[in-house]
Amino acid sequence: MEFLCYHRDRPGSLPLRHELLEEHWSYMDRYAKEMIARGPTLADDGDTPTGSVHIVDLPDPAAARAFAFDEPSYQAGAYRDVLLRRWRNTLGRTMWEFPGGPGGPGGGNRYLVLGLGAGRPADLAPPADRDELIAYGPLLSDDGAIWLGTAALVRAPDPDTARAVLTPDRYAAIEVHNWQPGGRS
Repeated sequence: MEFLCYHRDRPGSLPLRHELLEEHWSYMDRYAKEMIARGPTLADDGDTPTGSVHIVDLPDPAAARAFAFDEPSYQAGAYRDVLLRRWRNTLGRTMWEFPGGPGGPGGGNRYLVLGLGAGRPADLAPPADRDELIAYGPLLSDDGAIWLGTAALVRAPDPDTARAVLTPDRYAAIEVHNWQPGGRS
């Protein structure tokens, strides 16, 4: 089962995140084989972390909760909240299999796009033009039966272009966050 985990930073937690960086990476190293995508979200300055995204393939919802809530930065209080949802990998690949690697060839920025569902399911399949999609899939209830939204990692020239991968009137809200592929350098 695949899950999207988005830890959002608590204001002022950057020094704590820096202090725990090696513990965070060591913890994530234990999940290297299960990792579909990973990396920080960033403030508009493109440098300051605002959160941490991990898409993982784990046995069940209990394992996903353990992954999310045993994470060292979460345990230390660096995050204000956690979005943890079952997710379906409609592209069938990891970010490392994105053409040219996690960043891919050429320019463009990277974004996390979260569409928080409202009503009937939308955007269950990726858009026809998939070339700029690093990861894409529906957010689901733990049992996979209820659509809760859609999440994508996208390469795009700007946030509005990234947002356009989702059908605007089908969501209660669409969030767009600067994102970069992550992991050990």
